[in-house]
Amino acid sequence: MRLENLIATVRDAGRKAMEIYDLNIDVAYKADHSPVTEADIAVDELVIPALEAAFPEIPIISEERSHNHSLAECPDRFFLVDPIDGTKEFIKKTGEFTINVGLIENGVPIAGIVYAPALGRLFIADTDGSCYELDENDQRKDLRVRDCPDDSAVIAVASRSHNTPETQDFLDKNKISECVSAGSSLKFCVLAAGEADIYPRFGPTMEWDTAAGHAVLSGAGGQVVNIDGSPFKYGKPDFRNPNFIACSPHAFKRCLS
Repeated sequence: MRLENLIATVRDAGRKAMEIYDLNIDVAYKADHSPVTEADIAVDELVIPALEAAFPEIPIISEERSHNHSLAECPDRFFLVDPIDGTKEFIKKTGEFTINVGLIENGVPIAGIVYAPALGRLFIADTDGSCYELDENDQRKDLRVRDCPDDSAVIAVASRSHNTPETQDFLDKNKISECVSAGSSLKFCVLAAGEADIYPRFGPTMEWDTAAGHAVLSGAGGQVVNIDGSPFKYGKPDFRNPNFIACSPHAFKRCLS
């Protein structure tokens, strides 16, 4: 099975999202007070049927289909989908929102697609080990994390909408003076593309927020770990993530080892 077969569907979903993005956006709020827009629903209604048709044997957990979230036991293999990751960025029209499709096997993201339609960037880590970025003309660029000398500066990327004092403390403790901001799962992809080295996340996220970006970063030679350096796993009963660090091997050595 290859996720590259979903690229056309994800691009179609991106075009639909951009149609809504260019209008006055109607915002509703879920029970947990998180925002949801027409785009979240429209993208979900395009991506989920395509996944069901292509991979009928694999369960799908989507943020917008809450009845899927009460699985007592997660199967060994399942999809995690976030139709619009970075809804706050979508509403604010920063362009830094993404469509996320991640494939989990035995608790580990083994493949994923992250598409930022407003920026024209699509990232994919596929089941054959390939990991690359496609522009809007389908020009391909292989992805690889930065390989920096031990004495070079570590560049961090942090959430544009969800920064915390704990994040700043981590940056200060590790003497990381350069930090760029980004929204949504783009932060993982910035690392995968070698544009930064570490993404510390001290704050709430759900598994569908991170799975696809995690897969892309892993495919590019990076890693995502719990704060204590232990492996970061998926398929938790409530799909809630603990705090984590996403990073290149260079940044792991500098900040966590």
